[in-house]
Amino acid sequence: MEKLTNTEEEVMNIVWKTGGGLIREFISLMKEPHPPYTTVASIVKNLEKKGYLNADMHGNTKYFTPAIKEEDYKRQSISKIVKNYFSNSYKDMVTFFANEENLSEKDLDEIISLIKNKKTK
Repeated sequence: MEKLTNTEEEVMNIVWKTGGGLIREFISLMKEPHPPYTTVASIVKNLEKKGYLNADMHGNTKYFTPAIKEEDYKRQSISKIVKNYFSNSYKDMVTFFANEENLSEKDLDEIISLIKNKKTK
């Protein structure tokens, strides 16, 4: 799975949120000021080429739907971050965020609880 640019991710997040739609619908949900139609059409075309979107013809218009699940994209993206920045160690990643004070004690307790509950299933 090829990494997405920030703008491609913005479009994909809209597609995942809506379940699919037309380019004009995606534009209306993007941050202001809205990019030109041709810009978003190019982004959508690239996402289709990369295998992230499916396109179905409805008359003269293409209707786009996600070709991959959001969870699958997140899983692979996080795996790459852990591999490239934390020597493939999720423990090192969590330790990094805990040391940076981005995680509260309550957050850490919730993570520990989730891990314990997963082990008991």
